[in-house]
Amino acid sequence: MNGFARYALYMVPEGDFYRKGADWLGWDSAEGRACPQTALADLPKPAGAITATPRKYGLHATIKPPFRLAPGMDEDGLDKAARAFCAGLAPITLPPLAIQRLGGFVAAVPTQPSADLQALASATVAAFEPFRAPLTEGELAKRHKSRLTPRQEALLTRWGYPFVMEEFRFHITLSGALPQPEGDRLRDILAAYFAPLLANPVVIDSLCLMGEDQEGLFHLLHRYRFSG
Repeated sequence: MNGFARYALYMVPEGDFYRKGADWLGWDSAEGRACPQTALADLPKPAGAITATPRKYGLHATIKPPFRLAPGMDEDGLDKAARAFCAGLAPITLPPLAIQRLGGFVAAVPTQPSADLQALASATVAAFEPFRAPLTEGELAKRHKSRLTPRQEALLTRWGYPFVMEEFRFHITLSGALPQPEGDRLRDILAAYFAPLLANPVVIDSLCLMGEDQEGLFHLLHRYRFSG
């Protein structure tokens, strides 16, 4: 591991869901390569345009948002900390996922909330905070352009990201922002595409350390299994 601009801790699906999702986005973070995008009929826009924003992150759900390493921290230390942290965690089971519109984009989200998932996300954000470099003035200014609540502003200041702790919502992003009619149409298309894989509960038994390369693409560097 070296030469990465930022790091993150993601939940990355495995098996058929990962394969279908990576093929839809056109980027396989596990293999570190582009892949031909699945051709779906009746899309509101070309698949490449719909997925341009989420593609660079790969198929994932954010747990610890992307961050630059703080002064004095290095990749080996981050790897060791992630290994130790995940060794103390037990797997958690989520209810089945559903394809929904979330704000302006389409995502796979749990059909019911999970207190265990919220606790995992909050613990992960806090545990790896020592590795995060403070946001630059430019990064803060970019975030302040969004319509954040006072609480989200406070979370941004404390944790470097506004949608953590009680504001966290687990989601696997499948599109960029779309107007409502186009988003509704894509939601239905992707619900049919993923339908065979949405019936069962989802087990989270690992987190993945991700690295962002110089082109802005995220690579899966290591998967840490929970063994607590």
